[in-house]
Amino acid sequence: MAEQTIMLNCSAGMSTSLLVTKMQQAAKDQGIDAHIFACPASEASQHIEQDHPDCVLLGPQIRYMEDDFKNKVKGQGKEGKDIPLGVIDMRAYGMMDGKKVLQQAEDLING
Repeated sequence: MAEQTIMLNCSAGMSTSLLVTKMQQAAKDQGIDAHIFACPASEASQHIEQDHPDCVLLGPQIRYMEDDFKNKVKGQGKEGKDIPLGVIDMRAYGMMDGKKVLQQAEDLING
């Protein structure tokens, strides 16, 4: 089992799949043991329950769903805490900068 689980969400789960690949490579390069995956926003609650992510990142195109996601992650983290949630930096997303988005996830996880 990976040390960290990072969940990315977008409208259909497709646009973030390339970013996941780039983030996985960045994690490998940095020696970070992480399970990184993407899913559509419609399946987020199911994956939060199943996969217990350490961090949830939203694609910029679903930024408008942030409040809804705050409710989904509330109390679902370790020790009943909220799972850290963030919106992926639009520039990093557009550039498919896996290293930068991985750093954003790490910053959320580590507080």
